Amino acid sequence: MSFSDLFDSEFKTRNKGHFSAIARVALADGYSSVKEKTFLDKLAANLEISNSEYEEILENPTKYPINPPYSYNERLERLFDLGRMVYIDDELGEGQLQLLEKFGIALGFTPSNVEFIVRKALKLIEKKSDLDTFIYEMKNMYK
Repeated sequence: MSFSDLFDSEFKTRNKGHFSAIARVALADGYSSVKEKTFLDKLAANLEISNSEYEEILENPTKYPINPPYSYNERLERLFDLGRMVYIDDELGEGQLQLLEKFGIALGFTPSNVEFIVRKALKLIEKKSDLDTFIYEMKNMYK
């Protein structure tokens, strides 16, 4: 296996883990709305998830582990995606906040402040912040 194949394989695995985490949030309330399905479709295309992988992940979203990114910016980007899924239908479903906090810990945020981070993230998403604003505000939330 060449180095580039190894990189591609790791990249694909990471994308599947990210997509499956978002699918878990979408399905946390037992169903996915039209908005959630549209978001998942778009995200799958962006993450280069094939149709067969898409179906497999939706069938069993816990199959792939969450692989936390190394950089803080990438962690915030993933939190942004997860948070947008939670608010895609403009309401916080039962269990979604707790699931988002668990994913926050899995992404590498510390258990002692994950609740604060998730609530701040959801407030920014509720205000329809774009990714750049979200990252800026999250990095400067203690100032």
